Amino acid sequence: MVITLHNPPMNASFPAMHLELSHIFSTINRDPDVKVVVLTGAGDRAFSAGGDVKNMLRRLTTADHAAWLRGMREAKDLVYSILRLEKPLITRVNGHAMGLGATLAVLGDFSYMIETAQIADTHVKVGLTAGDGGSMMWPLLMGFMKAKQYLLTGDPLSGKEAAELGLITGSAATMQELDELCFGMADRLAGGATLAVNATKASINMLLRRLLEGVIEAHLGAETLTYLSKDHLEAAKAFNEKRTPDFKGE
Repeated sequence: MVITLHNPPMNASFPAMHLELSHIFSTINRDPDVKVVVLTGAGDRAFSAGGDVKNMLRRLTTADHAAWLRGMREAKDLVYSILRLEKPLITRVNGHAMGLGATLAVLGDFSYMIETAQIADTHVKVGLTAGDGGSMMWPLLMGFMKAKQYLLTGDPLSGKEAAELGLITGSAATMQELDELCFGMADRLAGGATLAVNATKASINMLLRRLLEGVIEAHLGAETLTYLSKDHLEAAKAFNEKRTPDFKGE
């Protein structure tokens, strides 16, 4: 099964997409005909640019905090459902992966990315805590010191650099090579001993779930605190006005 994030040109998340992502993996778990899942983005420019900053500004200026709280519940369901997905998940990162897009990319069991595309957890750049999974997964995949370097700055890595640091499985120079890596692995896994493959994945994810499932609520709570900050409002305004934000640490 192929799931495509479709909101061209950057495939930024919007409320309906976020809601669907929060339950689609639970639905797939109950489908006996699905053996492997490939998650990708539409087009060849971006896997996903993450959250829509203009929508962030709308929420803040209208005090639509209920929408934010719904999003936080959905974010928790999304991480939980991916960790509990019994079938292998391959992320085909066909372009830039930012914010939530970066989190989705690294939550795959296998993650292959165009080597010139960029991946970054950009939460701090919009005045938010990296609370929707990045601060959990990046340190486990690439080590705490390197993860802090990128999570505390929001700086990007290329797909090639991300593969070298262990953040993703591998990178590809062309779309054809990317497809060969992703769908070649999908075919190999689908043709394998499904019960054994799925049970082995579940065994590995038991360790991840023990580490992560008790933490995500606290991380999303920290993100909510920063959502209410003046710095986040300033970042949203600055994006809309096409200028550099002037953060005050408030």
